Amino acid sequence: MSDPIRYARRDRGWHPPADTPGYKSTTHRAPRRALLHLPQSIGELTGPVFGHDRLSPLDNDLIRNYASDGEAIGERILVHGKVLDEDARPVPGALIEIWQANAGGKYRHVNDTYKAALDPNFGGCGRVISAADGRYSFRTIRPGPYPFPNGDCAWRPAHIHLSIFGSAFVQRLVTQIYFQGDPLIPLCPIVNTIRDPKAIAGLTARLDMEAMEAFDSLAYRFDIVLRGGDATRFESGGG
Repeated sequence: MSDPIRYARRDRGWHPPADTPGYKSTTHRAPRRALLHLPQSIGELTGPVFGHDRLSPLDNDLIRNYASDGEAIGERILVHGKVLDEDARPVPGALIEIWQANAGGKYRHVNDTYKAALDPNFGGCGRVISAADGRYSFRTIRPGPYPFPNGDCAWRPAHIHLSIFGSAFVQRLVTQIYFQGDPLIPLCPIVNTIRDPKAIAGLTARLDMEAMEAFDSLAYRFDIVLRGGDATRFESGGG
């Protein structure tokens, strides 16, 4: 069991309103009553510590971790960065999970009806535990954009979903990683629920040519900042 850690109250003004008319489905999902603040219990303050023995060597390699005949198809990329606290100190031992569409914008999910084809060698999921210095990395395929209904046909930019766990399973934050230079970012109704350009920039992975793998993969850097003025925006309302 980890030692109890108490956190400063989150700044909810950093996040978009729950009901944002431009993103149509929020009208049905948004709460109609004021939120309640619940004090942290022992379940939020303590929990099991994740160990490296629970992960396989290929868990963070989406190019190969699902493949049965060759490797996944598409633009090969490396996504890497650090998990940091609000004082820019590294956060070791954090479980990071990602899931994404393939190079054609298709998820391996029964409810995905987009016409793009599935890649038989791409599962779209991976996980890793941050190192002692807070570093993490994934090898993957750059996901393709895809359409979704939002009153009409809107398009999602290329993105990777990211989940990070703290010292207990109830300490989970979820967000999305976008990619520098994608012209669909300012057109996306979901992105446009975020009012602060700085918050959108904080969700955008930056091209990192120093970390690229020669004749193999471009690299993108995405640091995950937990709370504070430079906090990454999380979909669950945390920071």
